Amino acid sequence: MSTALAASETTHPATSPWQIDEEAFPVEGNDDWKLAWLVRWAVLAPSGHNTQPWIFRVENETLELYADRTRALPVVDPEDRELTISCGAALFHLWLALRHFGHAGDVELQPEIGNVDLLARVRLGEVRQPRAEEELLFTQIRRRHTHRGPFDPRPLSPGLIAALQAAAAEEGAWLHVLEGEEIRGAVAGLIAEGDRLQWSNPDFRRELAAWTHPNHSRSQDGIPGYALGMSEAASLASPLLVRTFDLGQGRAARDRELAAGSPVLAVLGTDEEDTLAWLEAGEALARVLLRARRDGVWASFLNQPVEVPELRAELREVLGRSGHPQMILRLGTSETTPRPTPRRGVAEVLWMR
Repeated sequence: MSTALAASETTHPATSPWQIDEEAFPVEGNDDWKLAWLVRWAVLAPSGHNTQPWIFRVENETLELYADRTRALPVVDPEDRELTISCGAALFHLWLALRHFGHAGDVELQPEIGNVDLLARVRLGEVRQPRAEEELLFTQIRRRHTHRGPFDPRPLSPGLIAALQAAAAEEGAWLHVLEGEEIRGAVAGLIAEGDRLQWSNPDFRRELAAWTHPNHSRSQDGIPGYALGMSEAASLASPLLVRTFDLGQGRAARDRELAAGSPVLAVLGTDEEDTLAWLEAGEALARVLLRARRDGVWASFLNQPVEVPELRAELREVLGRSGHPQMILRLGTSETTPRPTPRRGVAEVLWMR
């Protein structure tokens, strides 16, 4: 990171990356400074185990997004599929911020085919006022958090469900909403079976434990205990318990109940299965989540059947459609507001000369 940017971060500290002073946008700054400042919105995107697997580089009026494979999950995500989806979500946040602050936002995906880590190249583009829909989505970025608890039984309106499906399609993906008790029960069963298979693997438990933190950990990534509803004492013991014991049966029962009790259970997927499709899936995921928050709807993930290869094939059969399932979402409303998980500051993810 540049010395000047480091000084800026020190001079204008924020108590949390979730707290952003929009008036601090460097309107009179050059393109590099504007792009660097907008990374604040990108880092608020969701990611698997909250690994935040992205690096940004700003130079010559261009921002480049790189996959940070040092933060990969080789057991649960051996092909870096979910890692790439996470980067796609961060890219969509960045693009929305560009639009909000009056720029078209020129985005090029996979600009150098031979450079597998370079996922996107972004420029400010021409001055352009944001559309109303883009502004509404932007305002939800800091309101979007993963809600891992149960949802109210109130069903979501058909109009909202159609809007979420349209949001996914706009980014080149599809959102398949599971309808009927038989299909929902089948997918809930696959989720439970995924829990049992994953937790029976000691390597999976060690990987999960490495990203599980006590409530008052100073770590700015991973999953703190409070995100799972744990007390301080329980969160202190959690990493050891996760690493040592096969808790698959208990998790399977809990997640089956969460899936069955969610007003909406849906699968986000793509027609293709490659890096470009995964990036588009990430952009679609971010758009869907933000569109849901517009209507006060929370979401969380039950991706076990997508992460276990044999179960992913079964999931495709249950869906009865071509394509590749990428994420499983549960959506609903709740009177409780989840506490946001930590994020690394811009200084930790940005390279700038």
